[in-house]
Formats: sequence, structure tokens, C-alpha cells
Amino acid sequence: MEKGKKKNLIWKVLFALCLAGVVISAVILIRDVARSRQQEQLLESLAAMTEDGQDSSGPSGPESEPAPVTETPEPERTWEELSLEEKNRKLEETFGIEIPEKEVNFEELQEQVNPDIYAWLYIPDSTIDFPVLQHAEDNSYYLNYNIDGSKGRPGCIYTENTNAKDFTDHNTVIYGHNMRNGTMFAGLHKFEDADYFAENPYIYIYTPDEVFVYRIFGAYEFSNIHLLAGYETETEEGFGEYLEEVKAVRSMNSNFNPDVEVTEKDRILTLSTCVSGKADRRWLVQGVLLRADEAADETDASSGGAEEQDEN
Repeated sequence: MEKGKKKNLIWKVLFALCLAGVVISAVILIRDVARSRQQEQLLESLAAMTEDGQDSSGPSGPESEPAPVTETPEPERTWEELSLEEKNRKLEETFGIEIPEKEVNFEELQEQVNPDIYAWLYIPDSTIDFPVLQHAEDNSYYLNYNIDGSKGRPGCIYTENTNAKDFTDHNTVIYGHNMRNGTMFAGLHKFEDADYFAENPYIYIYTPDEVFVYRIFGAYEFSNIHLLAGYETETEEGFGEYLEEVKAVRSMNSNFNPDVEVTEKDRILTLSTCVSGKADRRWLVQGVLLRADEAADETDASSGGAEEQDEN
């Protein structure tokens, strides 16, 4: 009889321990989900802050006859000397595109949110609308930490310190989690659809001094090789060899635009995320930088300006 009671007590203790484990696991899961959603809401609120601002110039005074203006020719300026508005206008005129306006206050973001924010990534008609961060020392930091410094998902959209922050590398790679709820870089998988790929051709990167516009040329599944360490893309020769491998990609869900030319002299942007159920694969969306500065240099050269064109 005593033996039976003892056995019964053991089973009750085990049941209590199991129940406690289930409760603790549920609490941890709920906490993690709540924390993840909190971070997603923070990113959403930051994105909302970048929407077009209203005209704050106030009401104008009584109209008066404008004074006659004597036009004087402006001295020629380099691309670097142009204002952000002038650069955008040249991009729009050169390539016939309209750059979406975003009011990104980088100084405020760096001071009040995170000092590692240095750019903003945006793809129209998608959920891709995020600040881009880079940690000075730990390249995997924002894979595991959120924008407010807390640990966990969803992490951040980030680059490694292998890439320059001025987007002058042959290949700038931006990483982000493929979240199951469709947030972060999960939206990149929409480019698996051929119609969506064709209807959404541009990626926009906003910085304090310039807006970089990339024409998407490919969206495809690739190996999980580290693109910056696994390929020698710092030289034109090495970058050209890498591009040949990209052009040889063939898969069921890949999409490429044959009308977009990419050469070893170009700069490209790679958006990289996971493929569900395939730990050894990555999903990449890539665009080539549209260079209005080079177009301006060619115009100057053809009109009797510089004898040598910029090859950067």
C-alpha cells in the first residue's frame, strides 16, 4: 500500500514539473512574440515618419510684381557639389523615373533611436521600408539584436562593415530575416512572382547626401556562400567573374530582366534573406545602380570637356 502511494506521489510530482515546464515555455513564447511585435511596431512607426511631409512654409503675403532678374550662366559643378534636390532632378531627367519623396531625418534617428542608422531602404508596393544599420565591430550583431538594443527577433536590416557606407563597393549586401509573419525581408519573396518582378523594377536607398536608385535585374535562389568573403569582387576582374556566375543561374522561381545590362564597372545592391526550409540557400534580389553622375560626365566629354571619362 505504501509502495503504491509513493509511486502515485512520484507521478504527481512529475506531472506538476511537466505542467510547470509547459507554463514557463508558454510565458517565454508569449513574451518573445510580444517583444517581436513591439519591435515591428517601432519599425512601422519609423517608416510612417518618413512619409511625405506637408508644406510648412505658411501662408504667403500679398502678391507683388517680381523684380526683373538678369540671368547669369552658372559655373559648371561636379556631381558632389550638387544639392540633394539637384541630384534627384538629374536622376529623374536622365532615366525618366520619379523618385518617391521620403522625409528621413537621419540626425534625429541617430540621436533618438540608434546611432548605427546610416541609410534608408525602400521598395514601393512592398513591405520593404526600413532603416539600414551597420555595427562597427560585430557583423552579426543586428542579426540577433533589435533597433533599440534588445536581444531577439526581428533583428534589423543591416550591412556588414566590409561594405562602405557610401555605397561605392561593387556589391553592397543588405541582410534581413525572413519572418514567418511576412515582416522584415519576407517581402523579398514576392519577387518570385514574374508579374510582381516586372511591375516593381526599382530599389531606393536614401542617405543624408544622396538617393541611390537601383534597377532590379535579378531575383533568385542562391547558395548560402558569403557573397563578400566567398567572391573577390573588389576588382573589376573578380566582380566580372562573379557576375558571370549570377547570369548562369537557372531555377524554377528565378526571375531576370535581360534588358538590364550589368558589367564589371557597375555597382550593384544585393538584398539577402533566408529560404524557408533550406538552411543552405539564400533568396537574393539584386539591382544595378543608375549613375546620373556618369551620364553627366559623358555629356561634358562629348561637348569638348574632359578628355578622360570617369570610370568609377
